[in-house]
Amino acid sequence: MNGRMNRRMIGLVSARVPDAKFERVPDPRRAHRRKWALSTLLKVAVVALCAGARSLREVENLTNEISSAVRRKLGVRRRLPDTTLRDVLVRLSPDSIRASIYAMVRAAIRRKAIKADVLPFGVASMDGKVTAIEAWDDTIAQRSRHGGNRGGAHGLVRTVTTVLISSRAKPILDASPIPPKTNEDGHFVTALDELLAAYGSLDLFRMVMYDSGACSQANAEAIRARCLHYTLRLDSKQPTLLAEGQRLLGGRDVPDAFTEEHTGRGIVRRSVFITNEAAGYHGWSHLKTIIRVHSERRSRDNTITASENIYYVSSLASDRLSPKLWIKMLRLRWGVENQGHHTLDVAFQEDNKSWITTDPTGMVVVALLRRIAYNLMTLFRSVTQRSAARRGTPWKDLLRWMYNALISATKDQIARLRPRAPEVTEEA
Repeated sequence: MNGRMNRRMIGLVSARVPDAKFERVPDPRRAHRRKWALSTLLKVAVVALCAGARSLREVENLTNEISSAVRRKLGVRRRLPDTTLRDVLVRLSPDSIRASIYAMVRAAIRRKAIKADVLPFGVASMDGKVTAIEAWDDTIAQRSRHGGNRGGAHGLVRTVTTVLISSRAKPILDASPIPPKTNEDGHFVTALDELLAAYGSLDLFRMVMYDSGACSQANAEAIRARCLHYTLRLDSKQPTLLAEGQRLLGGRDVPDAFTEEHTGRGIVRRSVFITNEAAGYHGWSHLKTIIRVHSERRSRDNTITASENIYYVSSLASDRLSPKLWIKMLRLRWGVENQGHHTLDVAFQEDNKSWITTDPTGMVVVALLRRIAYNLMTLFRSVTQRSAARRGTPWKDLLRWMYNALISATKDQIARLRPRAPEVTEEA
């Protein structure tokens, strides 16, 4: 079993990391200072992230521990000093690494590993993410004086993450850095246009979802102007629309559909209520549907322990989806947090172990490489794995499998893997 898993992990790296096209990333170093090929450095960083490395020092240690067979397969002939890797990462352009995310996603689409296989059409869910670091600048990290436990000024690196929730794998399509002088709402259209520039020709998604942070008439109009539909969460930022939704749906007791999820603590029941009576309301000419989702948690003795109502507005006509599919889509909307952000924070330790905390550019570059690692592993977990049990493999086990393979895989175990594309691994 260990030998088979070693082969699968090294095969995954050998076959899929080249999809990121790291050889296309511009090298900021002068030619005479390039002791390592840039593509090799980036490959090592991604592989180390897949193996759970939590610091640059752990990357260096890993390159010292990998087996001789893996060393030859990856083209890493010697230990990679952590300072060498850091010096390169802080000088790279984040946009060049975003291009590698696009290349990897497009390659997965071509081989049909990414497709709308859980909803009738593609749905992109967008959401903001904030990571605190020890520095700030004028282009990436916003200065904050509200430090909490940090006790003083620090930098906030903010991004808009997009996850394709209509795909079983929930791949990250992009992570767009938010400039310090704006916010999620103000950066939304830019992030959307960047997304369309990368994937617009592929008909990858037809619906865009966002929480209340970007729910505005201007953003809704921007989405429709780009021939896409929207579903946005309502809250007090849009008091008139929210009040109308509450008037139309708040008193209804019989849901259009409901689901029940059994947990170790009891049952979570989600009911959906849908109306088209507010179409075009309050100047939102493109508005077709308002939805209310009522979530109720019950203990094992059937006592209600928590309940919540969430309202959404959508440009999609209510009859375009069955009530069951509406509730499924709204449930999957949280994939950007539950599968994307949660995995990055818990499995990859992004908030606690950012690798680089004193240089905003370096921090963002590592964050983008981490998303490439996430995509690599989530596609393996959700698409390559055949059984339902394997598709539910905990992330900590996936990272452990990769680490074990890197340090223990033998020549015989990986001998007949598809040969990697030729590349220069180190320069004289």
